[in-house]
Amino acid sequence: MKDKVREASIQGVVIREMIAHFTSLNGIGKKIKSGELRKKMTEPAWKVPKGYQLTEVQMGTFVMEWLQPEAVFGEKVLLQLHGGGYVGKMRNAYRDFAVRYSDLGQGMPVLTIDYRVAPENPYPAALEDAYSAYQWLLEQGYAAEQIIVAGDSAGGGLAMALCMYLKAQKVPLPCGIIAMSPWTDLTNSGESYVENYEKDPLFGKTKESLLYNRDYAGMEDVKNPYISPVFGDFSDFPPMLIQAGSYEMLLSDAKMVAQKARKQGVKVRLTVYEGMFHVFQMSMDMMPESIQAWKEIGKFMEVLKHSKA
Repeated sequence: MKDKVREASIQGVVIREMIAHFTSLNGIGKKIKSGELRKKMTEPAWKVPKGYQLTEVQMGTFVMEWLQPEAVFGEKVLLQLHGGGYVGKMRNAYRDFAVRYSDLGQGMPVLTIDYRVAPENPYPAALEDAYSAYQWLLEQGYAAEQIIVAGDSAGGGLAMALCMYLKAQKVPLPCGIIAMSPWTDLTNSGESYVENYEKDPLFGKTKESLLYNRDYAGMEDVKNPYISPVFGDFSDFPPMLIQAGSYEMLLSDAKMVAQKARKQGVKVRLTVYEGMFHVFQMSMDMMPESIQAWKEIGKFMEVLKHSKA
């Protein structure tokens, strides 16, 4: 099923225009678009909300954060793969995401991994770390059908690449995938890279942005499905919820994956939010579109919770 949400709200337009303003400023705008600001971002210590316990898990090459609510209901668990163009590390927004996922899952543990990033650690570092995290969950006693994989931007593409790799390794796949504005085509071949070039408030009007960065691919062919999942095989994939904004340059990445996966027999719900931008869900409760998107995610998780475990 494909759905398109009504015209953008006043709050959504204001936030979109604010982003466009900041990314247009000399100096800081270029750093935002290129990811340089994200690489050097320093944040205050994140405060664990009441009712939760956060445990750091050392994995040798990377670190994971295991968020557990005091009261765990159900048998599902969520693996979160953060965005950042494969060059940005995990940040506090994803800790907030983990809490939201857990709440929507009515007390679901969430494992968020701070995987290795480029240019120091190009492909296949992120994929290797995602695979290690998935294996860790299996070693904790979770069955594959109890695991939901979620990711935004690069993390959304990585979630799909992970499932393709699991399938190749003959490891059981998770029960579902949640992908926000997934980056699935590092060749940038989709029509939205042209149609939304002037519209996209975050990446538009320049080719000196994260979208054209090849640090992660390195010497590899960007059409490698583990780098650009749109070129891969989606057969036997679990149900997918894909969300995107109509103004973002990555809109085609979501549409092309949805179309291909459906043709290969996968249950896919693609929702395009009118007037929205890349990973608008980070606005959380500040505008109707992000509120609706999180509600949709909650409904999808509820369906998955009642799937076979």
